[in-house]
Amino acid sequence: MTTGSRGLHLVVPLDGRQDFDEVRAFALDVAGFAAARHPDRLTTAARRQDRGDRLYLDVQRNAYAQTAVAPYAVRVRPGAPVAVPLTWEQVDDPGVDARRWTLSDAVDPARTGPWAGVPSRGRSLKGPRSRLAALRG
Repeated sequence: MTTGSRGLHLVVPLDGRQDFDEVRAFALDVAGFAAARHPDRLTTAARRQDRGDRLYLDVQRNAYAQTAVAPYAVRVRPGAPVAVPLTWEQVDDPGVDARRWTLSDAVDPARTGPWAGVPSRGRSLKGPRSRLAALRG
């Protein structure tokens, strides 16, 4: 989902069996693994001066008292950008930008239901955690 500001949020429907600490730990593990695999392109460095041109994998939204933008929220930014849910095909577009959709053109994505394919029932982290462990070796 675009944030309408500076980035994208990855939204994962979970089944609620894992507590907050388990979900946060998994997010940190995935981000750390991805950054270690692609250090030239990805980083978990919170300080901007430490990131360079790399994509920041920010898992800080998965923390106590943190907020995340709601879908179709209008942001207080020039041009009135809107946070818009995306399909994986849209995320894969090299031209995708967090501020791409505005009040004037966010209606069409809303009508297409980009998250229509998202399971209505959340998933457990058990399988993904096992797969991550296997990838680590």
